[in-house]
Amino acid sequence: MRELDQKQTIELLNSIMEFELAGVVRYTHYSLMVTGPNRIPIVEFFKLQATESLTHAQQVGEILTGLDGHPSLRIAPMEETYKHTVRDILEESLSHERKALDLYKKLLDTVEDASVYLEEFARTMIGTEELHNIEIKKMLRDFSGSAV
Repeated sequence: MRELDQKQTIELLNSIMEFELAGVVRYTHYSLMVTGPNRIPIVEFFKLQATESLTHAQQVGEILTGLDGHPSLRIAPMEETYKHTVRDILEESLSHERKALDLYKKLLDTVEDASVYLEEFARTMIGTEELHNIEIKKMLRDFSGSAV
């Protein structure tokens, strides 16, 4: 086992927490903007995503403070595209989920062979984010006729 780079881990956890909190705002916004005949199940999907992002931010914050870190009060920057078709919202969601996946992979790279707990946490979150990517890609197939 190698020694945990606590400073780098705390910085990365803060970035993840800010990103997950941005997800709460993003997915709440999306849930409010969906229109059309499939609105209800898509709104529910986005509300669940917002709730899950908050849960993830809280989990990351608990780990962060456990490492003597100080959770950030910021959220990651977000752009407003003002494009609110279901397809546009799903494509933005896919982009967001891909970035989340990258952040958790960076966490895994940082903690691997240094902390079993953090390594398992990162792997679990990577699996969760990969599943989100798959689900959104499947939702987008109705719009493109093929895989994204």
